[in-house]
Amino acid sequence: MKKKFNRRDFLKIAAIGTASALALSCGVITPDEETELMPNQNSSTSADVIVLGAGIAGLAAARTLTDKGLSVIVLEARDRVGGRMWTDSSLGLPLDLGASWIHGVKGNPITKLVKQFGVKTIPTDDENGIAFAADGSALPDDEFTRMEALFEDIYEEVAAMQEDTDEDMSLQQAFDEVIASRNLSEADLRRLNYYAYLGTSLEYGADMNDLSLWEWDQDEEFGGEEVIFPGGYNQITDGLAKDLAIRLEEVVKSVRYGDDGVEVETSQGNYVANRAVVTFPLGVLKQASVKFEPPLPASKQAAIERLGMGVLNKVYLKFPEIFWDEDVQTISYMGEELGEWSDWLSFAPFTGEPVLMAFHGGDKGFEIEDLSDDEIRAGAMKTLRVMFGDDIPEPEGMLVTRWGKDPFAFGAYSHIPPFASGDDYDSLFAPVDDVLYFAGEATSREYPSTVHGAYLSGIAAASEM
Repeated sequence: MKKKFNRRDFLKIAAIGTASALALSCGVITPDEETELMPNQNSSTSADVIVLGAGIAGLAAARTLTDKGLSVIVLEARDRVGGRMWTDSSLGLPLDLGASWIHGVKGNPITKLVKQFGVKTIPTDDENGIAFAADGSALPDDEFTRMEALFEDIYEEVAAMQEDTDEDMSLQQAFDEVIASRNLSEADLRRLNYYAYLGTSLEYGADMNDLSLWEWDQDEEFGGEEVIFPGGYNQITDGLAKDLAIRLEEVVKSVRYGDDGVEVETSQGNYVANRAVVTFPLGVLKQASVKFEPPLPASKQAAIERLGMGVLNKVYLKFPEIFWDEDVQTISYMGEELGEWSDWLSFAPFTGEPVLMAFHGGDKGFEIEDLSDDEIRAGAMKTLRVMFGDDIPEPEGMLVTRWGKDPFAFGAYSHIPPFASGDDYDSLFAPVDDVLYFAGEATSREYPSTVHGAYLSGIAAASEM
């Protein structure tokens, strides 16, 4: 049976199919549904507050401020709301290209939104799975228990190094130092590396080389089960977006701010307000593709530079029939190449549909973005045929995410590299001159990299006003 770390949110953009098909399937509320989505329309260009970005952080801030009676305009570069939350239905069923889970339903604010909007969720169970060795043979039922025990034995010494070392280092360096003192077999090294990959690259979107020994796991968690959305996570963002003044296809070029307020220049025109909430992803801030006048404070720029933006990409495959155990939720493959087609989720238990989804995180997540769709499909099918035989059918459809190449994200979510810290999340959240406020998962010290962290940061930014 399978036991491993819980998955984090992974927020991505599809890179297959026509733009028109994706636009039709992204689940944006239309004006007929009473949400004021106004790309390129002649309407007000001034408000009490401008919110930059219609991801869940921006929607949370706009919803909070609007409910307090302030006039708010939301400017969004994409042709849809949701940001790194995106439900696509082009394969005939809603599939989340971005966030998929509520991680811990107890006390989680997204759980409250689920009840508010009447959205259906289904629990997932990482222990309900099957696992295969590189040659396609089944791994023993206790294999993940052995992996976990080995990892925890090594990590006990690594965790002690968090307290005892005088200078930060990468998590990988710490593991290497501990492993060097052990006489591990080749099989145990493979087990350790595989389990560590699941707990880092597929959780934080970054390999152990890119994670801080001191701070990599400083975040907090909610308790309770993990649940997904068979009808799509967009039900949450659509509910938040209702009745808000949202302008789509407004690519922000510059933000000028001072004692007299804020002026935002976009691809469609200029907007003015007393204050603004900036929810650009960390990847966009690191690219400096938006000009701030005057420049952001040195402390904030330093935090942007120190924090890392990782990636976790998905590959969805829809088949004409289910050829695997339809009751199994997860499929693991301990192949020759660490991180390649190693972790799969079956949608058969949740929707009854013959759909499999594979994860690639960290360096492997970035590498897959450079492959063509045909190369990705071939790699997936080669692995599936090792596990399930040569007679399995070809997929009828495929969706691939490439978050690292998305110009409005440049990655999936943030992480803490060596020599960065949770203080950098606080610095990124800090308001500037009581005019610019900041929100997004990379501004949440307690819950970075998550939907609930982004949502709470939007409310916190609005409350700071």
